[in-house]
Formats: sequence, structure tokens, C-alpha cells
Amino acid sequence: MRRSRRLSLKTQKSLLGLLFTLPFILGFGAFLAWPFIQSIIFSVSKLTIVPTGYVLDFVGLQNYRHALLVDAKFRQVFMETVVTMAARIPVILVFSFFAANLLNQRFPGRTLARVIFFLPVVMGAEITLKMQQADYMQQAMSLSESGLIPLRVIRESLVSLKLPLAFVNFIFEAINQVPVIIRSSGIQILIFLAALQSIPRSLYEAADMEGATAWESFWKITFPLISPLMLVNVVYTIVDSFTAPDNRLLELIQETAWAGAGFGVSTAMSWFYFSIIVVILAITGFFAGRGVHYET
Repeated sequence: MRRSRRLSLKTQKSLLGLLFTLPFILGFGAFLAWPFIQSIIFSVSKLTIVPTGYVLDFVGLQNYRHALLVDAKFRQVFMETVVTMAARIPVILVFSFFAANLLNQRFPGRTLARVIFFLPVVMGAEITLKMQQADYMQQAMSLSESGLIPLRVIRESLVSLKLPLAFVNFIFEAINQVPVIIRSSGIQILIFLAALQSIPRSLYEAADMEGATAWESFWKITFPLISPLMLVNVVYTIVDSFTAPDNRLLELIQETAWAGAGFGVSTAMSWFYFSIIVVILAITGFFAGRGVHYET
């Protein structure tokens, strides 16, 4: 009898992954491929608006040279954006993981607490942006200055403990960014929560019977098993932070297109910014991926 041919488990998983990414591949090919190529053409051309549309004049790398060497504001805003996002991303990840651990515990009102933490995502970006523009969250946070323990007193106490000034400044910068951090952590909390709930309880029971402490169980069980989704969260947070609606660099690029050096320079700025994000993702994925544990 002829032996039936069956796909290996690795091949089945690869096909399943391809199936999940197929909608994006088809959508990119149908709607985004040509604009993607067109933006490259615009970045090396001078675009002139005419009554019948637009005219392109090839200028090579002149637009990139103007963005990096002539436009001083772009360099300044670019560096400020990269530094701000680099400081914000670890705080978002730490807060998301801490919140997911809390929400993974059993306590009365757990469902309501999960809804509250995920509320910014449920509400949608437009409503959240309007709340941010109205500055409701910042006004609520400013009430802490007149509370029982003002932030100024806390800062002086930390400095008196001989803590490094850079560490104290990092803590208070994170405090000032609390509304942004909470708003940017909804998806990450959900991913971490799913990762924590996917770990079999039998592993913790076996570790407990062997006398392992909670700290040992975290580093030997929890951390390795959630590391794949932790890498997903790192990549998602980087992309989400560098494309946030309150990103000053994106606002500058838009202003350059319509009220500045022109659409060609604006597109060149966009491609330079996109290239830096790709480099950051590649470096992060290389180093973070080395510590990822995949179950076999």
C-alpha cells in the first residue's frame, strides 16, 4: 500500500503562519505597494503642482541632503524624538508587564479592572487624542502637587538618599509621562496577560513541590515561556511609539510638505525616519531574539 504523505509539524505551522499573514500580503500588494514605490520616487524628485496634477524633476539625493544638512530643525526634532521614545519604551513595557501580573491574579472586580486598563484601546485613538488635547489627564495628575505628599518633597527625599541624579530625573520623567504610558499600554497588557494565562499551572505546582521560590519560578518558568510574546511587545511598542499621534517629528514632516521645503524633502525625511526605525527594530530583534525561548 502506498504510504500517505503527511506534512511535518514544522511545515504545518509555517503554512498556518502564512495563512494568518495572507490578508496583509494581499492588502499590501493591492493597495500599498504602488504608493510605497511612488514615495521612493518622490523622495529623489522635486514635485511641482500644476493645473493638470504634478510634475516630477529628478534631483537625486538633494532632498536627503537638504533634510540632514540644511534643515537644522529636522535634526533637532529627530534627536529629541528618538531620545524621548527610547526613554518611554522601557517604561511602557515594565508598566504593561506589572499591570498584566496584577490582572492575572484572582481578586474581586478583576473583570472591571481589566476593562479599565484596556479602556483607551476600546475607546479608540480619536477619542483618546481629544482627551489628551483637552489635557484632562494632565490636570488630574497636577492635583498631586497639592496633595498630602507633593512631588517636590519626594524628589528632595530621593536626592537626599544619594541616588544618582540621572536615575531620579528618569523616575520623575516617567511620572510626568504617566497619562501617555497608561494610554499606550493597552495592547501590551493584553498580550502579556494572554502569555501569562497560557502557562500551564502544573509547571508551578511541580516547581513548588521541588521547593522552588517564587523568584526562581519566575526566572525558570514564567520569563522563558513568555519571552516570545515579550519580543512581540517590544517590536509593537517601538513601532507604536515612533508613529504615535503626538509625535513631533511626524508633525514637522507634514508641515514641511505643505508649508516648508516641499513634498520631495518631506518624503525624504519620512524615508530617513523609516530607515532609522527599521535599523532600531533589526538591532532590537537581533539582541532580544537571542534570549527568546521557543517550545518544541
